[in-house]
Amino acid sequence: MLFCSRLSFRTLALGLAVTIGGVTVPALSAQSAAADGWSFGWEVRGHLRDSEAVRFSNPFPLPFPQDLATVDAGEHAELSLVTLNLFYNGPWVRFRAKLDAIDLHERNPTSEDREFDVDELWVLFGRGAPSGVLPQDDWGAYAKIGKFEKFERQNDRHLESYGLVSTAFNRLEDAGVEFGLDIGRHFYARASFTQGNPVFFRDPNALAGDNGIDIRLDQPVQVERESGILILYDAEVEYDLDFEEPEVGFGLGMRFGDPAGFWVLDVLGFWYQRDLQDSVELDGTVYGGDLDLLRGPFNAAPLGVVGREKEEAGATLWFYRGGLSVFAQVVEQDIAGLERLGQELELAWRIPLPGNLTLGGYRLFEAIQPAVRYSDMDNEDFGGSSAYPAVSVRWDWEKWDYGVRLDLWRGLDLTLERADNTFVVRGNDETMEETLFTLRWRR
Repeated sequence: MLFCSRLSFRTLALGLAVTIGGVTVPALSAQSAAADGWSFGWEVRGHLRDSEAVRFSNPFPLPFPQDLATVDAGEHAELSLVTLNLFYNGPWVRFRAKLDAIDLHERNPTSEDREFDVDELWVLFGRGAPSGVLPQDDWGAYAKIGKFEKFERQNDRHLESYGLVSTAFNRLEDAGVEFGLDIGRHFYARASFTQGNPVFFRDPNALAGDNGIDIRLDQPVQVERESGILILYDAEVEYDLDFEEPEVGFGLGMRFGDPAGFWVLDVLGFWYQRDLQDSVELDGTVYGGDLDLLRGPFNAAPLGVVGREKEEAGATLWFYRGGLSVFAQVVEQDIAGLERLGQELELAWRIPLPGNLTLGGYRLFEAIQPAVRYSDMDNEDFGGSSAYPAVSVRWDWEKWDYGVRLDLWRGLDLTLERADNTFVVRGNDETMEETLFTLRWRR
């Protein structure tokens, strides 16, 4: 069981300190201002990526060990994502379909994963304010059915990268049903009943890595891309829905703000629980998810698993004031006796730029947005065999992501960012760096 008293609220305290400090800056009231009726949107992303080459040997004793190494080291130009969005917004019904093509950064367990994916597909009946928005109505209730994001997730993203906490716990969507209740304007509750994302592993930088492919007993592994430096995370649900071991989740939150939307403070506590399956079949790998992954290939080198319960508890904070955005999250997780604690804090500030240059009637260089994120992962009790094939899941880890986004013209923006990873390997600090230039165009 998890005990919330053990949670370190260092990250949330830092976020609150920023708000109390009175840094002035627009709230995200525009999130709830979508026009009624149908709308269509699209997004295209391309990257220049420079990933530092690092490599660590893996101790798994069978004839096919795969080193832990940078997925695709060096400098690369990539078309990484094409997205189509379809929305319907009505007084009592909302609908969203989000279709992704290429989706280079979400291919897992291998880079040969599907190139087309239904990322979100849901319908919502009723009314409910999104995170970080003070509702206009005193009461609201809704039911949301389909494939959708977790209610504690950061959705207003300011960098292309993800922190350790966002990667490990709520990066990807789940499938099922979610219920929400707004209790007046300041308090709310959430509950979910979903399939549950299978436990797998991936690199926390841009590319997930190739794991568990082309394994043969008579020769070394031959892979096009390396494994990555791996952490455990909640992977994507497959299309074959399976509610054999469903996940239940609950959240209680409170929010306060200026009725005009100039500032909003939203704090949410949440809890999830499910039982791990013996194995979850994933496309493109011989590794199964959940307990099959934690026990190692052929159960030959297990982590120190006890039982099958997966449980996590945490808290999320959103704060907006003018152009300032603060996001903080802390999560404690128990995966079959493997305990870890993750913390994340992100600060971003959108600054309007002077000038009146235009192109086709639209402003050039409208705003600039610097952002910085700190995250860490403390693996408190990852015991078991020292020969587990992804030894990096035991490492204590810190990650800094920092960058700046420039609004160029009419939905076209450019983001320059850098990820600095530090992890403890046999008592020594090791590092891994990555630089991304992201050109994004969306309507």
